[in-house]
Amino acid sequence: MGGFLSGLLPMQASQHAAQLDTITTLVHALMIVLFLGWGTYFVATLIRFRAGRSPNANYAGATAKATTWTEVAVVGAELLLLIGFALPAWATRTRDLPPASAATVVRIVAEQFAWNVHYPGPDGQFARTDPALIDPANPLGLDRRSPYGADDVVKVNQLAVPIDRPVIAQLSAKDMIHSFGVPAMRVKQDAIPGMTIPVWFTPTVRGDFDIACSQLCGLGHYRMRGVVKVMTNVEFQAWLATP
Repeated sequence: MGGFLSGLLPMQASQHAAQLDTITTLVHALMIVLFLGWGTYFVATLIRFRAGRSPNANYAGATAKATTWTEVAVVGAELLLLIGFALPAWATRTRDLPPASAATVVRIVAEQFAWNVHYPGPDGQFARTDPALIDPANPLGLDRRSPYGADDVVKVNQLAVPIDRPVIAQLSAKDMIHSFGVPAMRVKQDAIPGMTIPVWFTPTVRGDFDIACSQLCGLGHYRMRGVVKVMTNVEFQAWLATP
């Protein structure tokens, strides 16, 4: 359900995009109803109680029950959106992560001004990292001599994933708060130094999609861009094997 906003939103490229677009549409619909309703009421009040018609002030105030019931209806609509739509969607995105065995698991480490993407390799185990090993050729300080280190893959500003398979991205940051945003996937999550925060989505459309930093992070914030490459599993395996 995209509703009247369907032509204004990015394309839906993930499994949960339609659900979030439904919530966005309902919230905007409520805002439009409130804007038109209260705007009409305000104009009607100005006309009805203008000085020429009501030269003497009336200190009794409004006595009708309509405004009270209108406020109750607005609160009811907001509770419906919160309890019926927003909270279930939030719980699904933050708590109901798919099992790692059935997903593509990656680590994404943000820094000024790049996205470092770490794949565990065929063994499925992430190698040890050490800040002392960080250099321009090794942005994550990956210890290749440690167990599981030989087959790990690190890419910069490139996140390749197979289509129709859940992706679990473990987000962190080196230097300051960044925000991992993929509009087409309806994904946005802060990456915070000292924390690892998972975010997950299931891509449903092949192609390349922008990654943007949604948190102002310095003078180069505008160029902190990456790309999500959604491909078949065969293409994904071949991409991982490419140096």
